[in-house]
Amino acid sequence: MRRDSRIAVIIPALDEEQAIARVIADLPGFVDEIVVVDNGSRDATAHAARAAGARVVMEPERGYGAACLAGIAALTAPDIIVFLDGDYSDDPHELDQVVAPIMRGEADLVIGSRTKGNSAPGALAPHQRFGNWLACRMIKLIWNVPYTDLGPFRAIDRRALESLAMRERRFGWTVEMQIKAAAANLRIQEVPVSYRPRIGTSKISGTIRGSVFAGVTILTLITRSALAGARHVARW
Repeated sequence: MRRDSRIAVIIPALDEEQAIARVIADLPGFVDEIVVVDNGSRDATAHAARAAGARVVMEPERGYGAACLAGIAALTAPDIIVFLDGDYSDDPHELDQVVAPIMRGEADLVIGSRTKGNSAPGALAPHQRFGNWLACRMIKLIWNVPYTDLGPFRAIDRRALESLAMRERRFGWTVEMQIKAAAANLRIQEVPVSYRPRIGTSKISGTIRGSVFAGVTILTLITRSALAGARHVARW
């Protein structure tokens, strides 16, 4: 492995004061930079993150993609960028297995797959499982890329990420990355990761309105990308 690789972690967060310190505390010691992006929290998320040792960036424009883009802009030239949620549903201890294929020079993008890993009962609601399956199935049919998950826990080579020119500012961030990575012929791998019930209430899947809006955003993005003519035959 390339042990000299600098690893940065970006954690988008909205009202996660109960969980954010635990997420930061459980990150492996080899992480070089931790950036928490406060996406307009009304609680003490920013204070808790700073107290736990993270650098905090404020992004008032609500949206998962907007928070991720703000985090990227704040980084100090890492080699590998990791994204994970701030609600403690992802297991930060598993970061080493997510970055390992990139550090070995075998992949440009690694998706932490909850469907391949150990998802605790109740961690993923039935509508989440169905929406995830449907989106992955559509991507497989259109681009012939066998993704099994659109989960947030992922790692990507910084130069590869820059080449994707990410633009999505709402809930379609993860699927935009995966579609563009396929179209760009990046080396993509999935690794199994654990998933557990989050701390606190989800701002997306915890409400019908949030779930529907996120689902429509993701499916619209897939359709728009397909109509734009991007095609790729995966060779995993």
